[in-house]
Amino acid sequence: MPAIVDAVGGDIELHFDSGIRSGQDVLKAICLGAKGTYIGRAFTYGLGARGEDGVSQALDIIYRELDTTMALCGERLLENLGRHNLLQPSKIKGKGVD
Repeated sequence: MPAIVDAVGGDIELHFDSGIRSGQDVLKAICLGAKGTYIGRAFTYGLGARGEDGVSQALDIIYRELDTTMALCGERLLENLGRHNLLQPSKIKGKGVD
């Protein structure tokens, strides 16, 4: 995702679709440059479990996870999220990561 964001700059809006299962996943995608995410699996699981109420509950869970994770990153607004909010393994020293 970062390479695509760097290549297109602000010319197009990018959305992330695949593997979004939690608010933390949404945060990571936004930090990497996505303007939005798709959460079909959580939506489908909620629908299958409890119908319309299940979809609402699944969306609420993801929203609360995102809100909590943003707070733990010291951010209040989505537009303030960026790569600086992510721990990059290549920058970890002494942890066995090259």
